[in-house]
Amino acid sequence: MLRENANDLLAFLAVARERSFTKAAAKSGVSQSALSHTVRALEARLGLRLLTRTTRSVSPTEAGERLIRKVGPLFQEIEIELAGLSDLRDTPAGNIRISATDHVLDLIIRPVLKKFLPKYPDISVEVCCDYSFVDIAAQGFDAGVRLGEDVAEGMIATRIGPDMRMCVVGSAAYFAQRQLPDTPRALTHHLCNNLRLPTNGGLYAWEFAKNDEVIKARVKGQVTYSGVYQLLHAAVDGFGLSYLPLDLVAPYLATGRLIQVLEDWSPQFAGFHLYYPSRRQSSPAFALLVEALRYKG
Repeated sequence: MLRENANDLLAFLAVARERSFTKAAAKSGVSQSALSHTVRALEARLGLRLLTRTTRSVSPTEAGERLIRKVGPLFQEIEIELAGLSDLRDTPAGNIRISATDHVLDLIIRPVLKKFLPKYPDISVEVCCDYSFVDIAAQGFDAGVRLGEDVAEGMIATRIGPDMRMCVVGSAAYFAQRQLPDTPRALTHHLCNNLRLPTNGGLYAWEFAKNDEVIKARVKGQVTYSGVYQLLHAAVDGFGLSYLPLDLVAPYLATGRLIQVLEDWSPQFAGFHLYYPSRRQSSPAFALLVEALRYKG
């Protein structure tokens, strides 16, 4: 029973991870129809529906969530042990999956990989750009990236970047017709571009701090996006104010394409950290990548 279910369970986990038969099939190198048949065969043997299918999405049922939570980490353990066999090789090898935002990829991970990968041709790295706070173990990731204060309890965290400062920016054309805000409360008189977080579907509250006062502002505007690069473009295009990492907007501030406001209210956060379960350290390839990403400033 276990032998015939193993491949089918892997197929189910792939679909559950991607929330899509199409994406899972593309990554697995099989046809969508074959993947669908495999999952249906597993459901038939178990006598349980594992996935709820609609025309737009795929999501796990209660039984499917239980399998993801209980079985997913077991397969990950097997993959880790297999990767650990690279100890016996002359050169490190293995596949490493990381969950991170597009901003972290461009700011930190991509420059490191540019130097790292040529040194280790048998190591492969997959970075999934996602703003969700995913369960990295359940979703089959080796590691994730979050701000230091957001790392889940029980995880090992390695700092990979300096402290980060957020800021509010808008275009000169936008401010030509509006007064610059002097406090976060004045944002109620401005159009603000929102970021929607996929984890809970809510809008991100802009965070401010000055002296001992902390404010989380719920802002309104005509534009909502799910990524910081879209918010950057919205500000440049004059759609309103955006709340963005200072390092991302610095070139636009230097050229005058964007203007920063509420600078004395801009909060600082504890930088980006790579986080992972302690057992993941067993892979030499993973340990090498962690060391390459480690912030040395």
